[in-house]
Amino acid sequence: MNVAADMSLWGLVAQASTLVKAVMLILLLASVISWVVIFAKRRLMKRTVRDMERFEDRFWAGGNVKDIYDERQRHDELTEGMPALFAAGYEELKRRRVDETATSADIVPSVQRAMRVAESRELERLESGLAFLATVGSISPYIGLFGTVWGIMSAFIGLGNVQQASLSMVAPGIAEALIATAMGLFAAIPAVVAYNYFSNRLDFIENRFGTFMDEMAGIVERGVNAATPPPRDRAPRKAEPAEPVRTAPEL
Repeated sequence: MNVAADMSLWGLVAQASTLVKAVMLILLLASVISWVVIFAKRRLMKRTVRDMERFEDRFWAGGNVKDIYDERQRHDELTEGMPALFAAGYEELKRRRVDETATSADIVPSVQRAMRVAESRELERLESGLAFLATVGSISPYIGLFGTVWGIMSAFIGLGNVQQASLSMVAPGIAEALIATAMGLFAAIPAVVAYNYFSNRLDFIENRFGTFMDEMAGIVERGVNAATPPPRDRAPRKAEPAEPVRTAPEL
């Protein structure tokens, strides 16, 4: 076997020790899984933001909250993201409005709790996989370094068993060991970049969720308060231009 073949990338990997090969395999698997998570998470985040913006455009276009709920339910679009928060809040409102003696002080906190529970579920779904990216980004360089240290140590131990040492004898062992470090960085860098990017997108989504929940709670409070006068005074009021939803939900 010639020197060029020995010093090629595949040649160095093939002649690496069993432990260094195991380290390289672990890093390769970690890198592949990281890229799968990255692409899946990118699609999920993109879909969540797109659905959120589409829902907000429809929500603030005016109309009745009940009509918006029924419209989304007909199209089965209340299962993820901001529509899921809206559905949880509106369904809790319907349950609480059965009690005619309930006031805004009773209904609004219940609606807010229901939306917060839905928000927690949505954020948990969006956060899934980020812990794996963080783990890969943190430990991959150390795993690669471990393979490098072991490979260099093995190369120098082998060098000590010969009468006349030369650089050509130790170079392949050091080179194959350094491949482990390179693979560790190859696995870690995309994982860290993706983790930071998705964390920022998640903060953006969480802020939008929080703003919507506050606005929804305000609409519920105004609707419940408007429904408290005697029956003769319950005629719907004309919506102001700045009010996106004209009336409180009707059951």
